[in-house]
Amino acid sequence: MVATAAWTPQRCCGWLQLPLLLLAISASASPRYTPDWESLDARPLPSWYDEAKFGVFLHWGVYSVPAWGSEWFWWSWQGQHESKYEDFMRQNYPPGFSYADFAPQFRASFYEPKKWAELFEASGARYVVLTSKHHEGYTLWPSSTSWNWNSMDIGPHRDLVGELGAFLQQKNIHYGLYHSLLEWFNPLYILDKENNFTTQNFVQTKILPEMVDLVNRYQPDLIWSDGDWEAPDTYWNSTEFLAWLYNDSPVKDQIVVNDRWGINTGCKHGGYINCKDKYRPTTIPKRKWEMCTTLDKKSWGYRRDMDSSDVMTDSEIILELIFVVSFGGNYLLNVGPTKDGIIPPIFQERLLSLGSWLSINGEGIYASKPWRVQMENTTIPMWFTLKQSVVYVFYSDWPQEGMLLLTSPVPTNVTRVSMLGVPGFLKWSQASVDQGLLVYLPQLSPDILKMKVWTLKLEEVK
Repeated sequence: MVATAAWTPQRCCGWLQLPLLLLAISASASPRYTPDWESLDARPLPSWYDEAKFGVFLHWGVYSVPAWGSEWFWWSWQGQHESKYEDFMRQNYPPGFSYADFAPQFRASFYEPKKWAELFEASGARYVVLTSKHHEGYTLWPSSTSWNWNSMDIGPHRDLVGELGAFLQQKNIHYGLYHSLLEWFNPLYILDKENNFTTQNFVQTKILPEMVDLVNRYQPDLIWSDGDWEAPDTYWNSTEFLAWLYNDSPVKDQIVVNDRWGINTGCKHGGYINCKDKYRPTTIPKRKWEMCTTLDKKSWGYRRDMDSSDVMTDSEIILELIFVVSFGGNYLLNVGPTKDGIIPPIFQERLLSLGSWLSINGEGIYASKPWRVQMENTTIPMWFTLKQSVVYVFYSDWPQEGMLLLTSPVPTNVTRVSMLGVPGFLKWSQASVDQGLLVYLPQLSPDILKMKVWTLKLEEVK
């Protein structure tokens, strides 16, 4: 059970002056960034993030025990009192069973972080983001501000965050930590909410010390903030925290953050923008952006009743990745592990399939930039990226005549065309007087067909 004492100010009274402490530390270090958005937004984004392009998202917590509906199970059941959730509990659990009673069943019995890291490496992911704490408030590390509601005190009795980080570091995969600002049923948050967020009992006692602990303890490369939609950034003391993060924290040089730091910050402030879940712009945004999406189209957390038709196909994943990267974004693809710490085989298969494709075609993905044309659809759909002076063309339809017309690239006398994964150069001709390429594709073979999406490499084109 979750003891109410977990959220009493007396447990963490030393942290009540944290905002002042952070400012004092920053002031003594002559910070480059001040706690306001104009200053914070001017910070250059560390280059590793834009170069990474692809990451794996992990939604894992107590909601993985009922594993039904979604990771919002607790709120749907006892916040919204949705009848289907109440019926589910009545049919499957005894009277009086509380959400806290799920926690002892969250054992992570088969959690092998080394195998997870190996899977993510094989998938081609350059960064991984783990839910250190979702809106339910349960932390996947031994947080001193979440007594008896963390993975060391109850459930696995393990530091799930720390264990994974160690193996990701060995693989040179950047480690990101998702962290929810709000907690649905935390009494201190409810109190501040009833006070129209004019008080900060929850922020000073729980959230700020918790985030500082995460940074100091695990030194992540990315903080993926969420739970920002009810209160303004001034309530969360977001700019004060970020000023400390950028100026004086142990990760001040490599840390990256998103834009979810208050009700008024999404798509406006932060290190990069993701605006909303499954954000997918049709033009290149002015700031670096990320699309987060999930393999299970109906949930971010694991569902026991998931059907194979609910899972994205290999081609859907690859084409979405290409679209995102061609428009200058990063692609963060979510999987939901089981309560035992198993990544379902169908998710593993999808990740490995993507990794196989990236092992051949990743040259046009990693560290690329948007070209002057992002896509064209004059003959078949095609997407473009640029790396240094090389243009990459992605397409998923193989023309029956074996010739691919590209209207956007302008060839020169020294233009060379090749296909990633196929040795040698391809024949081409100029499509018109002033522009365009007609590329003669290689003969189809099982290896070529297997790729499903193909990449042309254009050197010395305009």
